[in-house]
Amino acid sequence: MSSDLFSRIRVVLSCTFHPGNIGSAARAIKTMGLSRLVLVSPVRFPDREANALASNAVDVLENAVVCSSLDEALAGTALQIAFTARSRALSHASLPVREAVVDAVSVAASQEVALVFGNETVGLSNEDVIRCNRVAFIPTDAESSSLNLAAAVQIAAYELRLAALGSPGAQESASELAPHEEMERFFAHLEKSIYASSFLQPDNPRRMMERLRRQFGRSGLEKEEVNIWRGMLSAWDEKSKKGNS
Repeated sequence: MSSDLFSRIRVVLSCTFHPGNIGSAARAIKTMGLSRLVLVSPVRFPDREANALASNAVDVLENAVVCSSLDEALAGTALQIAFTARSRALSHASLPVREAVVDAVSVAASQEVALVFGNETVGLSNEDVIRCNRVAFIPTDAESSSLNLAAAVQIAAYELRLAALGSPGAQESASELAPHEEMERFFAHLEKSIYASSFLQPDNPRRMMERLRRQFGRSGLEKEEVNIWRGMLSAWDEKSKKGNS
């Protein structure tokens, strides 16, 4: 199992309330060979309680990256897996964690991957989930489905390690997937162009853009494919301008 593979995987905790959960999550990922922790707007960090519960993983806390937005935390990633226990009205299927991490191992052979977790009370918002291109859940008993944040991180990290051990020569993806920030620029361009065409109506633009995000998220666009789409949109925009002049 390559340590380089794990070096390309980050664990993202969004808007965590309790510093003890941050420390416990740091300990959880270190036991499985991971080291990169990214925190989005934590309520309390750094904090002595986080250090106390991290045990021998204080170094993970010391090297943690603190971001002000999820987009910042996901910058550079080609695959983002949102972990959620709640049923979402998403057209791309929510995968059991054991299936989802297989993709993570494959992509991490050459590109950056993020495992994304929400806070302790409401988890990830729909807006957060739609910014990721995979959704995963941890199969639990239907009558007691709530997991502690650090426990969920531990399970995901364990399953990731198992997947990596099961494929010690993880093969790189056949082509380079577009990173998160390029996809976000593409979605912004797409929305602007559809608005200009009058196809996207101002009364309910969000619903259509969510559907388009899910569609392109399922396909896993390559960098070259995003460039083709951006070129097509630019040509479309230019022709529209000339037609209106």
